[in-house]
Amino acid sequence: MNETKPWLKHYPEEIPAVLDYSTDPLHEYLLQAADEFPDKTAIHFMGKNLTFREVRESAQKLASYLQSIGIGKGDRVAVMLPNTPAAVISFFGILMAGGIVVQTNPLYTERELEYQMKDSGALAIVTLDILYPRVSKVMKQTNLKHLIVTAIKDYLPFPKNLIYPFIQKKQYGIVVNVKHEGSDHLLTEIMKRPAGPIEAFPFDFEEDLALLQYTGGTTGFPKGVMLTHKNLIANTTMCRKWMYKCQRGKERVLGILPLFHVYGMTTVLLLSIIEANEIILMPKFDVEDTLKTIQKKKPTLFPGAPTIYIGLLNHPDIQKYDLSSIDSCISGSAPLPVEVQEKFEKVTGGKLVEGYGLTESSPVTHSNFLWDRPRVKGSVGVPWPDTDAAILSMENGERLPAGEIGEIAVRGPQVMKGYWNRPEDTAMTLKDGWLLTGDLGYMDEDGYFYIVDRKKDMIIAGGFNIYPREIEEVLYEHPDVQEVVAAGVPDPYRGETVKAYVVAKEGATLSEKDLDEFARKHLASFKVPRIYEFRKELPKTAVGKILRRALIDEEKRKLVEEEQKHA
Repeated sequence: MNETKPWLKHYPEEIPAVLDYSTDPLHEYLLQAADEFPDKTAIHFMGKNLTFREVRESAQKLASYLQSIGIGKGDRVAVMLPNTPAAVISFFGILMAGGIVVQTNPLYTERELEYQMKDSGALAIVTLDILYPRVSKVMKQTNLKHLIVTAIKDYLPFPKNLIYPFIQKKQYGIVVNVKHEGSDHLLTEIMKRPAGPIEAFPFDFEEDLALLQYTGGTTGFPKGVMLTHKNLIANTTMCRKWMYKCQRGKERVLGILPLFHVYGMTTVLLLSIIEANEIILMPKFDVEDTLKTIQKKKPTLFPGAPTIYIGLLNHPDIQKYDLSSIDSCISGSAPLPVEVQEKFEKVTGGKLVEGYGLTESSPVTHSNFLWDRPRVKGSVGVPWPDTDAAILSMENGERLPAGEIGEIAVRGPQVMKGYWNRPEDTAMTLKDGWLLTGDLGYMDEDGYFYIVDRKKDMIIAGGFNIYPREIEEVLYEHPDVQEVVAAGVPDPYRGETVKAYVVAKEGATLSEKDLDEFARKHLASFKVPRIYEFRKELPKTAVGKILRRALIDEEKRKLVEEEQKHA
């Protein structure tokens, strides 16, 4: 086995190569934590604490309510929330009712939301009061029959809960007034109901879906990744074993990563609940708030993304804050610069290592070791327990030897069941038990993996996956646009940022402001191009295909030339 898995020789004795997995459903872990630590804080949110008992009871009330309105085994229920206690309660309540969670980005526009609701066939959605107008507008075009509304103030301590609506009015310029018949679709009203019985349903650990997590590629709109209870429990169990020095019930986890992103869901939400650790939830990333929270609440674990660590390090007063509680951080979603890694470790005294994964693998497949092993610069680490990885030839799909570049393929119990209602896409991505990642890389003689480039044109900006074709389709709708191509260009803060190259129609007077305003009407803010470049023509192949890669290479050359000028 070690011949094809040379990385196993590096495993410390505390990390087994093969793991045992519980076959309980995901929500059972919340019940177990509440039995073992009923009065322990499960969630800290902006000054308010919720115990494991309170989270369990709230999830059970929601589950009972969902079943009472007809949600049953296999029905999809969307959660469109930032990091709030309601997001945690909704996740487990939906699973307890037998439903499948459809994580939905709160930044989505009506167009994006409508697409995801139609594709998933969701029957109900839990959302925030300030998002209510957006959601209510798309309901008639989808299968959505039930809308459950919560608010940030619902889980704030007194007197913050009274003050917050005024802050919200100042921030958003709106007074939220949810019109409704009856009040049961307000989460606060559901929580006032007595906990009714929850009807049992048959459960299949291997096959039953827990989550539809939307991701995409360059061939169209996002696809629903089908993740089973087994997939998510396997990946969370691997994470537990990898972080073997962490103590059950004693860690405090900083919850900045969005829970609607699979990386935040696994490393923050699921790991914390399974290990009965406290989650310090933050609804959005703000540098100063984060520094103050770390100093006050003293988190020990801090899963993050490079943009978060870079943002903190760039704060002029970072030295004034005590960040020494931080013991362990695994960075994902985008490449982690070595200088950021080293500087963050120096500031906190903790360990920061880079990992690798994708939505289709729940998400983590590789990571560097946190302890007891030397750092390998530039590497995303080695495969996790029970995870096999290989470099496959782009020509014939055969396994390549160490040092040769090819497509990274992975297999293991965390690999998705497939794409929702997309058998052809599933067949292209899952082959002979392997998940083809679309990323190019190589493995060294010691079994450490390195990412070279992405086969796909997907842009990763600030940890968000952005799909060029979706941006191009929107910009092509502008009446003055003749040709457009979107690409990811290097960005020191976001890793990549979106740039649109535009050819205007003859005689048109098109400005960057025009396109920005147009794009913001149809795209979530993180997808809107940050840079526009107007050109007379775009590079193309002989058959007229625009060469996106040529433009990206051009940007990289410019960057190198700029660096040489300032060297």
